[in-house]
Amino acid sequence: MSAANPNKHEFKTEIIVFMRYRRAGVPGASYFFTVNLAERNRTLLVDHADVLRAVIREVQFRHPFRIDAMVVLPDHLHAIWTLPKNDKDFSTRWMLIKIGFSRKLPAGEWRNRSRTAKGERGIWQRRFWEHLIRDEKDYERHVDYIHYNPVKHGYVARPVDWPHSSIHRFIAKNIVSPDWAEGDRHGTDHEYGER
Repeated sequence: MSAANPNKHEFKTEIIVFMRYRRAGVPGASYFFTVNLAERNRTLLVDHADVLRAVIREVQFRHPFRIDAMVVLPDHLHAIWTLPKNDKDFSTRWMLIKIGFSRKLPAGEWRNRSRTAKGERGIWQRRFWEHLIRDEKDYERHVDYIHYNPVKHGYVARPVDWPHSSIHRFIAKNIVSPDWAEGDRHGTDHEYGER
């Protein structure tokens, strides 16, 4: 060791920090989700809406949850779920939905090296956006965002014109009228997982 630099020959220690993705975990709560396809230019979700619906029902039967609101667009979907009283595991449910849907579609999507090595399909983005619903106002704001989303993306002029939306259930129950759409009812996209 030299007197000028006493640490010159000391071993360097590497500090490895593992990034752990943290999700909200409140049993019995309501959550807003955004789930995207890996290839955002594909239309798999509406092309195979019946398959998606059937897979969601299968998962819902084995792992109950309530779908409060939902919209399925060509390349992504939004949903609000309420989980059972002592349950906070929405991640397993989304994993099962993604796997079930992927298995029912013919292969042919682009897959990167990592997905190929792991035997994964390349249908979905690996992660999803979730937001813990905090109160009634937050709930209503997210339901409105879900129902207005097809208009926001330019698929239809009115929310009622989009076939893959829970707005039809809301209309049937007289929660909203068929002409519901009071302009741009949502906040910025970063609040909802759309970037």
